[in-house]
Amino acid sequence: MRELASSDTLLAWYDQHARALPWRVPPYERAQGVTPDPYRIWLSEVMLQQTTVAAVKDYFLKFTTLWPTVSELAAADDADVMAAWAGLGYYARARNLLKCARVVAHEFGGNFPTDRDGLQALPGIGPYTSAAISSIAYDLPETVLDGNVERVMARLHEITTPLPTAKPKLMALAEVLTPSKRAGDYAQAVMDLGATICTPKNPACGICPWRDPCVGRKAGSAAELPRKLPKKPKPTRRGVAYVVRNSNGDWLLETRSEKGLLGGMLGWPGSEWGDNPAPAPPVHATWEREGMEVRHTFTHFHLILEVMTTTIDSEPNTGNYIPHHAFKPSALPTVMRKVFDAAKHRFE
Repeated sequence: MRELASSDTLLAWYDQHARALPWRVPPYERAQGVTPDPYRIWLSEVMLQQTTVAAVKDYFLKFTTLWPTVSELAAADDADVMAAWAGLGYYARARNLLKCARVVAHEFGGNFPTDRDGLQALPGIGPYTSAAISSIAYDLPETVLDGNVERVMARLHEITTPLPTAKPKLMALAEVLTPSKRAGDYAQAVMDLGATICTPKNPACGICPWRDPCVGRKAGSAAELPRKLPKKPKPTRRGVAYVVRNSNGDWLLETRSEKGLLGGMLGWPGSEWGDNPAPAPPVHATWEREGMEVRHTFTHFHLILEVMTTTIDSEPNTGNYIPHHAFKPSALPTVMRKVFDAAKHRFE
């Protein structure tokens, strides 16, 4: 008879091996009645969407130092929040972060809703994030299914149907294992298992708390799971970025429209991004080009930007000059920082 996986087994493992994360209440503290701060759980979950724990830690600490509560975040200037987010990517998350914080602060008195439906009604909170906050912050028996959990379930039950087709099946299997008690610890335990032992490559099956009931391990197929449908090749788009400085050393920058990629972020004026973008210089000038290019990959496409530079005192038709002493390259999203790094030697 096949041995079945048990949430108790995984929780016992988690009590000994839980990762120390800045937003997490460790299991021994939780057992003593310390409860997680929903604000910190929400903030971490938004930051962790399509982003690694390693990349998020410093940003989380920066945000919680600058804005320790959701009400303080809600009162922050948009530009300050977008600058603090710069480099973390997927910038719609930052815009929704502010929208959500302001709803919680103004309509809920700074307190997050305590049920999943209420959470999911907030800006930027979808099914996964609402389940994560419900379970981790409020200990409700909601099932969390991220990439780590999908991988654990696929191997544990040897599900060979490729993702994303297998998602409903994997969710059903994950729901069966979600306990009614210690649901928050369990959610974090199964994610930790996927992140530290049941890893995408070279899973450490020998020390896994679920090694005995794991069908994939017994069949020798664990390392091959989960299977995924082949991805479509990413197209390549092109564009032009214009780096302008005046005789005072000020930089010409613009805040991008809230809609679209890098929405609301500070950046260099530029053309549209496409197959054959039309020039769109922000001022009439003699431009230096010399073949400078910046390459960057987004989720759905590769981008090649030609970098053009000039020094001129003309009034621009877009953007504003930012004084040299106030300009911080760190406030730019990654692709715009690459443009700055490529162009800055022209002005030295």
